[in-house]
Amino acid sequence: MKTSELISLIAADAPSVRPLGRAVGLAVAAGICVSLLLMLGTIGPRDDIGTAIETARVAFKIGMTLLLAALSTVLVFRVGRPGASLVAQLWALLLPLLLLAGAVGAELYVSPTSTWGRKLVGENAAFCLFFIPVLSAAPLVGLMAALRRGAPDNPTFAGAAAGLASGSIAAAIYAWHCPDDSPLFGATWYMLAIALVVLLGAFLGRRLLRW
Repeated sequence: MKTSELISLIAADAPSVRPLGRAVGLAVAAGICVSLLLMLGTIGPRDDIGTAIETARVAFKIGMTLLLAALSTVLVFRVGRPGASLVAQLWALLLPLLLLAGAVGAELYVSPTSTWGRKLVGENAAFCLFFIPVLSAAPLVGLMAALRRGAPDNPTFAGAAAGLASGSIAAAIYAWHCPDDSPLFGATWYMLAIALVVLLGAFLGRRLLRW
């Protein structure tokens, strides 16, 4: 039997798809709960979150990370199904990135050049690189376990997608604590932290999601 025929047969096996969707959904829900509790039980939300969230920078930071988390989670729902088209989901991921690029451009335009370095480095760059991956651990473990129920065409890519979703979920949770609100900071340190989780997910996927 050809590989393409085998993939088609697996993709047509509807009973195996539904448990995969439920498993991914449960993994995301459980991962969010664990990571949220971890954040609340350790660093907690920023003291002024009630008023800060009314500002454009904080609202954008939280909204952008939530959008990236939602779109990357949708990708994970698809990536575990052999033969499924991922074109629409991959194009959709450009939206939060374009929004972030636009926000960075606006920040550079309205801010004096002398402040760019301070806004870029912020106050907690190192902690951001550390704690976002920590918060991503629970969602990543859950999504890896869920994807083992499926049969992804590319285990490495599937693991990377799980890492992107987990890192984005963690970033969205961390954003409620982070005192660094500049899009320059988010585009640098948030994205680097998420990229670390993507690389970890790809590494794990290559070894755990083979079939």
